[in-house]
Amino acid sequence: MVKKIGHLTLLVADYEEAIDFYTDKLGFELMADNKFGPDMRWVTVAPARDSETAIVFVKADSAEKAERVGSQAAGHVFFVLETDDCRGDYERMKAKGVKFFGEPKQVPWGVEVVFEDLYGNRLDLLQHNGM
Repeated sequence: MVKKIGHLTLLVADYEEAIDFYTDKLGFELMADNKFGPDMRWVTVAPARDSETAIVFVKADSAEKAERVGSQAAGHVFFVLETDDCRGDYERMKAKGVKFFGEPKQVPWGVEVVFEDLYGNRLDLLQHNGM
């Protein structure tokens, strides 16, 4: 029986700039950075060491992959980051240059705001209200 999602794949143009954005601007932790051959790496980041799901960066090494960098969900929210302080994280991330689409707002399920990563993928920052 399937029990959880272990990794999500995110196409990136460059490993270093993706690591920098996700660790410095979003506050994620670098979980792994292992080199395999001349231009192959297993790079994962997660919100915290005890996260059950991590993001695997895959370098866009073909024209087909490069076309999808920044648009893996075709302009829809690609994934949701859950927080216990949406407004505080918004202020911290905004001060580091993260582009948001508006300000955190109260919604029936909590407080949320949409932002984009360094490539334009839309992500949702959500603080659940206990529903």
